[in-house]
Amino acid sequence: MKDINLIATTTFGLEAVAKRELEALGYGNIKVENGKIEFKGGLDDIVKTNLWLRTVDRVLVKLAEFKATSFEELFQGTRAVQWADWIPEDGAFIVEGKSLNSKLYSISDSQRIAEKAIVDKLKEKYPVEWFSKSGARYRIEVSILKDIATITLDTSGDGLHKRGYRDRAGDAPIKETLAAAMILLSYWNKDRVLLDPFCGSGTILIEAAMIGRNMAPGLDRNFDAEKWSIISPEIWSSERIKARSAIDFDSQLKLLGCDTDKRSILRARDNAANLGLEDDIAFFMKDMRDVDINDEYGVVITNPPYGERMGEREEVRKLYTDFGSKFRPLETWSIYVITSNEEFESLYGKKADRKRKLYNGRIKVDYYQFYGPRPK
Repeated sequence: MKDINLIATTTFGLEAVAKRELEALGYGNIKVENGKIEFKGGLDDIVKTNLWLRTVDRVLVKLAEFKATSFEELFQGTRAVQWADWIPEDGAFIVEGKSLNSKLYSISDSQRIAEKAIVDKLKEKYPVEWFSKSGARYRIEVSILKDIATITLDTSGDGLHKRGYRDRAGDAPIKETLAAAMILLSYWNKDRVLLDPFCGSGTILIEAAMIGRNMAPGLDRNFDAEKWSIISPEIWSSERIKARSAIDFDSQLKLLGCDTDKRSILRARDNAANLGLEDDIAFFMKDMRDVDINDEYGVVITNPPYGERMGEREEVRKLYTDFGSKFRPLETWSIYVITSNEEFESLYGKKADRKRKLYNGRIKVDYYQFYGPRPK
């Protein structure tokens, strides 16, 4: 099956990074919209993109798109999809929905109509009175935006930020997809020192190690589409073998992370060990004010406390001021900080070269980028 319409969904603000990832994997004719990137591929591309995309939330199959201002239009448009090409008789299909600025505003009614249409269509292929839904999971979404219905099938299952290495989140976690984007938006490469002075459970540095080693982020997890009969196990096996053979075991990485919380450091070490990266990252318990910095042309990428939930606002203000006193004088270093605190630049003591609006979960944040010179 070729020329399947695929959608990579992203967090707002990361569309350009995700597009560059797709281009690096060899995809063209990419269409970018808010929160999603559309492209075409075959069944093997469903496997490849789930394994390799670092900044994407999910990979969806786009099955149909049509105008739907009535339940009859929604029913007929949904029924027109060749559902039996994807879903076997025992498929555990689930219909989810969302609606925005549309005449069909009732999500529950739209879900019910869509599921009725899917069942009606499947009965043409499978002569049964009811479907057991005892097999593999098929998550279908009916999304209606400005009276245009888009029918998609989720290939990923759990969101792609779940890499499989983080058993528990810290007190203020950052999603793996966002951490990877922060690295890809920076000047860091595997030949430069990287320091995270508020490393928490280690997500930013672990994502950097995976990028430095060219390790596919999806190698240590499973996907809904793995259990689908339409995609043979041989495709999954072949793509995983290719991904493992692409890992760079030779490069020497210099990744450093510190935190004042002992439990976070222990958790970070465990998380790195889950991927076999414990020798690539030095996690140590220390206040960032006391860290010795001797290297030139290093990079700081960090997600410090915001002052919203962790500690008092005045404590965070002092923390940012001390952070600026520590790192601002490092003339050859590049500094990247993500925070929701709108006072950050004034507290740090310098205006950022670039500020990018992003979201860390539901929190609106800015990614402050202070560029140092390129290594000589």
